[in-house]
Amino acid sequence: MAVKLIPYLVMNGNAREAVQFYEKALDAQVLFMQSFGEMPENPDFPLPADAKDRVSHASIKVGESEIMFSDTFPGQPHQTGTQVTICITTNDAEQARRMFEALSDGGQVEMPIQETFFSPAYGTVTDKFGVTFQVFTEGKPHS
Repeated sequence: MAVKLIPYLVMNGNAREAVQFYEKALDAQVLFMQSFGEMPENPDFPLPADAKDRVSHASIKVGESEIMFSDTFPGQPHQTGTQVTICITTNDAEQARRMFEALSDGGQVEMPIQETFFSPAYGTVTDKFGVTFQVFTEGKPHS
């Protein structure tokens, strides 16, 4: 049962540019980058044209550390200075759920922990101290 804490930077439409900048500035290796347009389509929520090129998720490796990125979805609020969250990564869905519930105590759930197309258990919560955590379980979803 491994757990990692990874800084997660939420950008306002310039995540791709930030990844390319840090790739050069920090001699980083791009591990993954996907736009909203490259994600599986959901007919219930058609993707606006101005969202297709925005980054839905990216990850770079700097030395032994990782940094993750995404862009806000068009229309979502973004405030410079509060765009850093912490992604708790584990390979155990039950552990992810326990940590999520503990962080939720006195906090605000942004997205309930649930199975998604990219994770068996993923959710976002801002704890009682105002720190936002993304709880991510590695592995394939069951569905």
